[in-house]
This record gives sequence, structure tokens and C-alpha cells, in this order.
Amino acid sequence: MSVVILYGTETGNGELVADAISDVLAVDHDPAIYDMTEFAVEDLDPADFLVIVCSTYGEGELPTGAEPFAEELDAVDPDLTGLRFAVFGLGDTVYGETFNRGGEIIAGMLTKRGAVQVGEHARHDNSSPVKPAKQAAEWAEGIAAVIAPGEAG
Repeated sequence: MSVVILYGTETGNGELVADAISDVLAVDHDPAIYDMTEFAVEDLDPADFLVIVCSTYGEGELPTGAEPFAEELDAVDPDLTGLRFAVFGLGDTVYGETFNRGGEIIAGMLTKRGAVQVGEHARHDNSSPVKPAKQAAEWAEGIAAVIAPGEAG
């Protein structure tokens, strides 16, 4: 099964996380990584497994890198029935209630259109000593099992 990893980032951490996830998933799958600014909504395919990596900017907004994708989702409003996805969010607990909102916003936009979120919704905390790429690699090990149960070799 093909895996599409989309990242939305403000500072570049999302891209590093996407690379770490890709490295883990490449063992059993064929991941492709795209910046959300360069991925067209009409290319979402229910036959693929989608991994969303999204940071949070400001007071709980989407990062600049995720805005074009979100705007296109709203404009096109595709039927995403059958699409399965997982989310790795980046944020900082110093922002309290808006911690990790970026990933939650994108997840909500996808489920509203019929997609199904699977696995743990990871939420990296930039205030923690754990590096985002390390947490992402560990999370990806768990996600690998739900991508296509029984398919991994």
C-alpha cells in the first residue's frame, strides 16, 4: 500500500518529522513525502494511507505551510470516504488550550469529508526534552501496524 506523508510546517520541524516517519515506514511500505503547499487535494486517493504531520502556529492556527491545503480542502470539498489517515502534531504546552491545534484542525477537516482517523493522534510537546523526530519514529512503528493489517512482511 502506498503511503502519502503530508507535512505543514512553519519552521521546518514538520519536514524533519516527516522524514523520520518515512524512514520507519519505508521498511514495509512505499512512502512519498509532500509539503502541503505542493500537494493538490484532488490527488488524495482512498487507496493510499495518508499521514499528516502538522505543526501549530501562533495561538492555535495552522502553520503557513498548511494553509493552502486547508483552503483547497474547503474550496473543493472532496468526498474522502474510504481514506484512512493518521496524525502527528507538533506544538508546545506553553500555549495551553491551543496546544497542538494544527493537527487537530486538519484531522477535523478530513473526517468532516468522510476520511477515518486511525491509530494514536501523536502530540509532540516542544517543551519536553524529547526530540520531535525521535518521538515520530517511535510513533511510526505503531502506525505501521495499522496501515494495512496483515500486509507488512
